[in-house]
Amino acid sequence: MASFVKLENGIVVQGIAVNNVELLDENGVESEAKGIAFCSNLLGGTWKQTSYNTQAGQHTLGGTPFRKNFAGIGYIYDETLDAFIPPKPFASWVLDTDKAQWKAPVNMPVDDKRYTWDEATTSWVELPVAE
Repeated sequence: MASFVKLENGIVVQGIAVNNVELLDENGVESEAKGIAFCSNLLGGTWKQTSYNTQAGQHTLGGTPFRKNFAGIGYIYDETLDAFIPPKPFASWVLDTDKAQWKAPVNMPVDDKRYTWDEATTSWVELPVAE
């Protein structure tokens, strides 16, 4: 199955799975254009293919990453990066364009403690240990 998402003003509003047979061109080769045409004819609108196995610019099975991230509802498609970008979690976070992921302006401490982001102080705050 192939995954496609519908875009409205560059924002993902719907996702569907499409049988690979719908993507085959006259030579039996999978074609994103065929998948887009299938989705458009079925449901109208603007569609892009996304890969379930792509996250932060890496393919989880060792294959070729596709559009940086598997797109979900609310993701933004950036034409310049040809990437799906998740919603921005905090105003202070910046985009890592190599991974198309948001990154805190301060690195989280690397230790065995748990932290949460505090936007008011733009810092990581240690979570209390559960007893």
